[in-house]
Amino acid sequence: MSVQLVLLWSDVLLWLLCTAALIFGWRSMRLLHLARGWAKLGKNPIATGTATLLVAFLLVGLTDSIHYREALPPLPDAAPDAEIRYGVEVFSALDYLLEPLRTQNEKTYSAPFATRLYAMESMETAAGISRLYPRLTYGGAHLDDEIDRTADIVKRLMTGVLLAFFLLAGIYVFSRRVLRKKYPGFAWQGVLAALCAIVLVFLPLFFLTEGYHVLGTDKVGQDVLYQALKSIRTALIIGLVTTLVMLPIAILLGIAAGYFRGWMDDLIQYLYTVLNSIPGVLLIAAAVLMMQVILDTHPEWFATAAERADLRLLALCMILGVTSWTSLARLLRGETMKLRELEYIEAARAFGVPSGRIVIRHILPNLMHIVIIALVMDFSALVLAEAVLSYIGIGVDPSTTSFGTMINNARMELSREPAVWWSLAAAFSFMFVLVLSANLFADAVRDAFDPRYEKRA
Repeated sequence: MSVQLVLLWSDVLLWLLCTAALIFGWRSMRLLHLARGWAKLGKNPIATGTATLLVAFLLVGLTDSIHYREALPPLPDAAPDAEIRYGVEVFSALDYLLEPLRTQNEKTYSAPFATRLYAMESMETAAGISRLYPRLTYGGAHLDDEIDRTADIVKRLMTGVLLAFFLLAGIYVFSRRVLRKKYPGFAWQGVLAALCAIVLVFLPLFFLTEGYHVLGTDKVGQDVLYQALKSIRTALIIGLVTTLVMLPIAILLGIAAGYFRGWMDDLIQYLYTVLNSIPGVLLIAAAVLMMQVILDTHPEWFATAAERADLRLLALCMILGVTSWTSLARLLRGETMKLRELEYIEAARAFGVPSGRIVIRHILPNLMHIVIIALVMDFSALVLAEAVLSYIGIGVDPSTTSFGTMINNARMELSREPAVWWSLAAAFSFMFVLVLSANLFADAVRDAFDPRYEKRA
C-alpha cells in the first residue's frame, strides 16, 4: 500500500527537541559542575526509575509523531500511470500499531471488559419487542457463551503475566551480568523496577485487547485505551514545545536584567510585573479566541483537518510559553546579579572582555543548573494546564485527543444514570502516572543540581 509522509510542525519540533536534549546531555557531561549532577542523578533509584517511565511515555509520543496519508483506490477508468490520489485522513505510526483498537468501534458506550452495550435497545425476540442490552460487535465476540468471559479473561491475563515474568527474568540476568559490571555506580534497581511495572501492565494488556475493550468505549464507541495512548503525544508537545518558546525569552531577559541592570533591569521588571498582573486564564482565553477567529476565516491554509488542529496546538504552546516565562526570568535575574559581582567576572570586565563573551563563557554555564531544574519542574505544570484549559473549552482543537478533552467529554457522562466513569478514570490514571513521574524526577534533578541541596545533604 502506497503512503505519503505528512510532516506536521509539531512532529518536527518534538523530534528536534528530543535530539537537542540528547546533544545537550552529552555536551553537559563535559562540564565538571554539570557532570557531577548527572553522576549523582544516576545513583538515585527514584531518578532512574521515573526517567525510565518518562522514556516509555516519550517513545509512545514519538511513535505517534510519524504521520502519513494512505493512497485511495484507483478509479475504475484510470490509466495505469495515473497520479496516485491520497486520502484526507492523516494517520500515525501509533495508529498503525493500534489498528485493532482504532478500527473496532462499537455502537456506543460499553463498560470495561463488557460483552454488551451499556444502554438498552428495543430488540425483537421470540416473545415480541423487548428492551435488552445488545451484544457488542467486537468486545467478547469470540465467546460462544458469555458465561466463559471470566475464565477467558483470567487465561489471557495469566498468559501475559507469565510471558512478562520470563522477559523480566532475562532482563534481570542481563543487568546483573553485563550492565552492573560495566556501570557499577548506576542505580539499575530503579530501571528494573520501572521496567517491571511497564512489562507487567502492557504484556497482559496486549493479550486482553485482542478480545475486549479493556477500558471500555465512549459515546461513539471508540476504545478508551486508544484515546488515552493518543493523548500522551498532546501532553508531551504541550510540556516540551512550550519550553522551546519560554526558554529563550526567559534566559535572554533574565540575564540581561541581572547583568546590565540600570534602565534595562527596570524595563524588564516592569514588563513581567505587568504580565503577571493580568489573570493568566483570561489572557490565554483571549489569545486562543483571537487565534480561533483567524483559523476559521482562512480554511484554505490547511489541506487536512490534522494540519488545522496541529496549528491550533502549536498556537496554544506559543501562548503558554509567552505567558509562563516570568518566573524563570526572575530566578535567572537574581542569580546573574550575584554572579556579576564575583572576582573573576569583575576581572574580565576590567581587562575589556566584551559583555557578550562574559555572558556566554561565564554567566550562562553557571546558570544551567537553574534552567534544568526549572524546565523539568514546569513540565508537569504545563501538562495540567492543558487539561484545565481543554476542560473549560479554550485548549486544543476538539478533534485533537488529549487528557483535557477526555475529561471534558466525561463531564456529561458522569451525570448519566448509570454513570459512565471509565473515560475519566482512564484519563486521570494516565495523567497521574505521567505527572507523578515528572514531579519525582524533578525533585531528583533539583537535589542533584542545586548547590544548596548539595550543601544541606
